[in-house]
Amino acid sequence: MTLIKSISGIRGTIGGKTDDNLTPFDIVKFVSAYVEWLRNVSLASTNSPLRVVVGRDARISGQMVENLVCGTLVGCGCDVIDIGLASTPTTEIAVTAERADGGIIITASHNPKQWNALKLLNAQGEFLSKTDGESILKIAETGEMDFAKIDALGKIYNKDMSDYHIDSVVSLDLVDVEAIKKANFSVAIDCVNSVGGIIIPKLLKALGVERITCLNCEPTGDFKHNPEPLKENLTEISGYMARNKVDVGFVVDPDVDRLAIVCEDGEMFGEEYTLVSVADYVLSHTNGNTVSNLSSTRALADVTALYDSKYYAAAVGEVNVVEKMKAVGAVIGGEGNGGVIYPASHYGRDALVGIALFLTLLAKKSMKVSELRKTYPEYFISKNKIELTPDIDVDTVFSVIKGNYSRFGINDIDGVKIDFPQGWVHLRRSNTEPIIRIYSEAPTQEQADKFAAAIIAEINRIVASWQKDTL
Repeated sequence: MTLIKSISGIRGTIGGKTDDNLTPFDIVKFVSAYVEWLRNVSLASTNSPLRVVVGRDARISGQMVENLVCGTLVGCGCDVIDIGLASTPTTEIAVTAERADGGIIITASHNPKQWNALKLLNAQGEFLSKTDGESILKIAETGEMDFAKIDALGKIYNKDMSDYHIDSVVSLDLVDVEAIKKANFSVAIDCVNSVGGIIIPKLLKALGVERITCLNCEPTGDFKHNPEPLKENLTEISGYMARNKVDVGFVVDPDVDRLAIVCEDGEMFGEEYTLVSVADYVLSHTNGNTVSNLSSTRALADVTALYDSKYYAAAVGEVNVVEKMKAVGAVIGGEGNGGVIYPASHYGRDALVGIALFLTLLAKKSMKVSELRKTYPEYFISKNKIELTPDIDVDTVFSVIKGNYSRFGINDIDGVKIDFPQGWVHLRRSNTEPIIRIYSEAPTQEQADKFAAAIIAEINRIVASWQKDTL
């Protein structure tokens, strides 16, 4: 079992012992520390209670965690706007819509059902900076929290924000509802038994889509398949698309901030190309720069150059991408895992925004999804990982790899990225799991796999040499 404390919050497996798992004790401790931090940074009057938005995905443990979070906030003297079952982007925009001081999203994103997490937001509905996250971790360790006396306890207000979110997406200038409606698309969706099953069908109807097939849309939290929207986990919708005349398929993760697209023939559009295609559409109407993280495809840089704009790379993590987007004035950005960040909506990954912009692009292009995919530069990514064990010193591994490949271009702002003439390899410690992620890209899948295999073999040799030296 595992508990991961990071600058963006706390993530772990449910049950077990404190400090080793996400237990009720750990939940109360970190929520209380978050409130202490809010008291220090909030611009609200000291005479008014802090206001915090709470939303959750449909995980089996979600209701239990929500009860603990809301109860702790009330005990700290905060008023709670509980929006219940809600996507991550819905919770983010609810913070600003309700003029709250912050927000807590209860979701472990793409992790399996035994996981849950507390994702912490600031008053802008954005994930915390590294400095702010570290401050909360320090407060949690000291245990110096102040709770409210009886007459100062907070209150809970229940509110559904899904319609507000949908309305904000449909009203975006670059979303053309009439074009989508005229195209008369048939759409299949897989929402992996979480909150996407509630909001995505409503969004599609608001966009004028009448023919909708829902797969795994019951928000039970008992995921029908591995919840990460990768090709190997999406055989059901892929098979459905291949057998039936459906124009496009959309798949989201449990908290609806990642979007994967399926072509009409059942082939994957490629999660890396979700952002590429949306950026293509946005850049065709808006001048500006683009940003993605170091583990994302080169195709975004290629498409950006076609519009005489500039591409920038950021460290992995939504907060890092957002920070870079603000710094360079990016009009579109995100991550290659299907995460689209469109500042005209809000600074957060949002599958609803991605769906609306992609359908508009598809309607205006008047072509099949597979045909649209062929208009973009062709790259292949190999995504691999190594499980971390106590005998793996990650920092030393990275240092050795940097030295061994120093003759190539090296970027070490987030792990180590090696730029080869024919592609790249990026290895970094995961923020959400006890693993080293190893991503590689090349013009062919074979070459991308070879890049990854070479690095994995190198890491294994490094670790084996340490084990030999200790014998």
